[in-house]
Amino acid sequence: MNNSMVHPAQRSGRLAAFHIDLPLLLGLLTLLGFGLVILFSATGQSEAMMKAQIIRLGVALAVMVGIAQVSPQTIRRWAIALFGVGLLMLVAVLLFGYVGKGAQRWLDLGFMKFQPSEIMKLAVPMAVAWFIAADNLPPRIWRLVVGFIMCAVPTLLIAKQPDLGTSLLIAMSGVFVLFLAGMSWRLISVIGVLVSAFAPVMWFFLMHDYQRQRVLTFLNPETDPLGSGYHIIQSKIAIGSGGVDGKGW
Repeated sequence: MNNSMVHPAQRSGRLAAFHIDLPLLLGLLTLLGFGLVILFSATGQSEAMMKAQIIRLGVALAVMVGIAQVSPQTIRRWAIALFGVGLLMLVAVLLFGYVGKGAQRWLDLGFMKFQPSEIMKLAVPMAVAWFIAADNLPPRIWRLVVGFIMCAVPTLLIAKQPDLGTSLLIAMSGVFVLFLAGMSWRLISVIGVLVSAFAPVMWFFLMHDYQRQRVLTFLNPETDPLGSGYHIIQSKIAIGSGGVDGKGW
């Protein structure tokens, strides 16, 4: 049968056999297409950069399809193991990790340098979801407390490297799982008050100078126009000059 004559429902069924959601795939491919167009324009129509990016996207899509074949039950079984291995590697980073550009964030494996915090971006929300799902929802208070501890430990280990951005991202990924599990708004309000009260302590005693400078530069990029504030200022110039349609090509 001619491929053009295949009914859309049949195509969707074939994708479903590979556990691929058609609307999600179409949305993803659309975003990737726009990204390639922007890259082609921003790099002066560099074919070499385009080819390299297409290869990366192909590898990423292949990995995506491969992971989609793993059943949720299998992922659930291995979630806590991945979390434990990730924690051990974060401790190893603090003990004998590779130091580069003033930060100790990597494990030197000889043939490559590996950043364990990348694993925790997946492991933390997966492990928290595994723990919360072991009981009825909404979760009881003690499970929420343990869930917060599961978020806090890797967050603090990563912040110690120091890597403020990744630590905040990982913390929020775990907290978001707890929120979706059914935390009450009263508890959320209490947590908000506690975080607000703790913020000055974090600012003055826990954050590094460069981290405080990043926050200040974000609020007022003109204080460091050739350093940390450069990209923010250039973004404003690009938006003001190009408008909605932009200026590419």
